[in-house]
Amino acid sequence: MYNDIDLDAVDLTIDAPETEPDRQYYFMAKARKMIQELAAKKGRNLTFYVKTFGCQMNARDSEKLVGILEKVGYVPSDSEEADFVIYNTCTVRENANNKVYGRLGYLNGFKKKNKEMLIALCGCMMQETEVVEKIKTSYRFVDLIFGTHNIYKFAELLVNALESDKMVIDVWKDTDKIVEDLPEERKYSFKSGVNIMFGCNNFCSYCIVPYVRGRERSREPKDIINEIENLVKDGVVEVMLLGQNVNSYGKNLENPVTFAELLKEIDAIEGLERIRFMTPHPKDLSDELIEVMKHSKKICKHIHLPLQSGSTKLLKAMNRQYTKEQYLALVDKIRKEIPDVALTTDIIVGFPGETEEDFLDTMDVVQKAEYDSAFTFIYSKRSGTPAAKMENQIPEDVVKDRFDRLLKQVQTIAAKKAERLTGKVEKVLVEEINEQDAHLVTGRLANNSVVHLPGNKDMIGKIYNVCLKECKGFYYLGETVE
Repeated sequence: MYNDIDLDAVDLTIDAPETEPDRQYYFMAKARKMIQELAAKKGRNLTFYVKTFGCQMNARDSEKLVGILEKVGYVPSDSEEADFVIYNTCTVRENANNKVYGRLGYLNGFKKKNKEMLIALCGCMMQETEVVEKIKTSYRFVDLIFGTHNIYKFAELLVNALESDKMVIDVWKDTDKIVEDLPEERKYSFKSGVNIMFGCNNFCSYCIVPYVRGRERSREPKDIINEIENLVKDGVVEVMLLGQNVNSYGKNLENPVTFAELLKEIDAIEGLERIRFMTPHPKDLSDELIEVMKHSKKICKHIHLPLQSGSTKLLKAMNRQYTKEQYLALVDKIRKEIPDVALTTDIIVGFPGETEEDFLDTMDVVQKAEYDSAFTFIYSKRSGTPAAKMENQIPEDVVKDRFDRLLKQVQTIAAKKAERLTGKVEKVLVEEINEQDAHLVTGRLANNSVVHLPGNKDMIGKIYNVCLKECKGFYYLGETVE
């Protein structure tokens, strides 16, 4: 219904509706009128540029921002020298904040040349009070600031920014609101992220996410199913279900639904070929979920299972709510029920108080779990988290030595795991023309491994049977087979 709304036909002489999303479509219509007038004055279309920092949740949010911008009449630009620039920010690590500050200084030069240019900041970084205060004092040329909880209000905030000659700031501490049926412009035609929940209740001691994304709130299953069905009608063959902890999906719904139950419903959608999800938390990964994955032909046999540390002592300090033994028991259970599963993980090296014994516990888990790949991180002190105040911060040289040893072990195991697929025929979703060689295309296996093979742009978005001829450690070279 909302996709068919003619914004030019919306009556702007009446007050804006109070209900959502009708209210936002009213403001889209108002913004569209204002953009048309500005474009006529300049004698050209107004342009926008959206820069996304951080995770897939942010990337999905940016698709919604882009959808609204195009709906109101802006056209995309590949340059930050645009009429409207938005930075959708990340704040997981403090150097992510510094990147944004650096880019803002660069933008100021463009704004001096184009006085009517708009600059907006949104996302997780804007949920921090001290960040907003710094921008107000040091970056006064910014026009609009909003956070993670009210992104659905973007059209309304855009109108406010267009009408105001002062910085517009609208940041909420938290929300229980989820607004459906807003425009979006997907980056890929054949695959899409789908938010199933927002926020996090875990409060890991090193992580800022619960403070900037708020408490967990789940979307209604019918809304998720409806979105995916519409995506499939539009050519999508693969969806990635997104949430800070997808395993706790549905707990706060009026009629609670488990993540496994939701997966069953999505699995039944005709025309959908692949289902991925991230990120699950080990403490909430249920036997029911393992059973659903075991019997599904659509759910990719890939589980990203963040470890963070193999030391039970450090896991407790991290507030991860499982022990080394419980984690390894879960890995054994998953591998027993789904033998061909690909397991990937996150590991932090150098968490405060980490001893050599603690680190060796992590190496032990890596050896036993046999990860297909791992994202390894050196601990980065994040102000605003309990871990930042902990004593026994680890010396840089010690952390670097441990990190190098861990990386070597992870890569050795991953290379051996990857070699097992050499010569086998696997299904590959072709995603793009290879960046280094235009005669090749690049795609992914169900386990998320990258494959390069001869092909052309007509193959993009389709799934092929591919013989994996050669393993290059982090990727495969293959050829299509009948």
